[in-house]
Amino acid sequence: MKIYYNDHVQVPLPPGHRFPMAKYGMLHRALLEEGVAAPRQLVASPALERAQLLTAHDPDYVEAFLAGTLARRSMRRIGLPWSEVFVERVRTSMGGTVMAALSALDLGISGNLAGGTHHAHRDQGGGFCVFNDLAIAALSLIGAGDLRRVAIVDLDVHQGDGSATILKDTPEVFTLSLHGEKNYPFRKPPSDLDVGLPDGCDDATYLSALEQALESVWKHRPELILYQAGVDPLAEDSLGRMNLTLRGLGERDRMVLSRAHHRGIPVAMTLGGGYARPIEPTVEAYLQTYRIAAEIFGS
Repeated sequence: MKIYYNDHVQVPLPPGHRFPMAKYGMLHRALLEEGVAAPRQLVASPALERAQLLTAHDPDYVEAFLAGTLARRSMRRIGLPWSEVFVERVRTSMGGTVMAALSALDLGISGNLAGGTHHAHRDQGGGFCVFNDLAIAALSLIGAGDLRRVAIVDLDVHQGDGSATILKDTPEVFTLSLHGEKNYPFRKPPSDLDVGLPDGCDDATYLSALEQALESVWKHRPELILYQAGVDPLAEDSLGRMNLTLRGLGERDRMVLSRAHHRGIPVAMTLGGGYARPIEPTVEAYLQTYRIAAEIFGS
């Protein structure tokens, strides 16, 4: 398993900012300290070039963000302050997912210790997301002839609205979003399959819904799964409003990964959301996902 990271690109945030930037470095260290991954498996993510950003995004939007001329209102929608370091962080987050997708085709499993930026639409960002790495990776690999069919399995607690709008006319990519029905975003454009779950959803309800939803994924016969493995359904999460236990999240990951492996479908994983306060339960949940992936696919 190859794992791409970009926590060496440190983005300064204002004091008290609610985005937990420290979680990326904490997970990187935990993977090594717990022996889930060896140093040789961890690779610094390359910065994605402008041309690949354009596979999923409007040229004017891309240019404005890269140049720092995006309207203040648009940056407020994203929720993070612009800086040259932030541009590098975004470009390497995108590059990590594209490289993880390519590596998964060779190795069966790979991951990006960032990404899952599913709230970015073609011409605007939102919800801490500037560009949509899932859409970029899917469209890039299909456009290059590497794949014919891809599935995005998005299990972040928030609906993948950007993925839905960017890929709505791309039948080669099946988009599944299993999310909190009343949670952000409040306008939810249709994915190929949306499963909205109630506030306070428990392990049993969640896993039953996921099992049914995955049947539609297998019918698509994907040659790659892009797994948005957000851990914000965790009960401790400050933005999730669900009640999943750490064990329940582990069963979720095991269901997706073991059934994909059984079918011979490669999986590229992205982190997605996680906002526990303190952040340690989020990092432990991310670590568990990688531990299960290594167990199922082999390290």
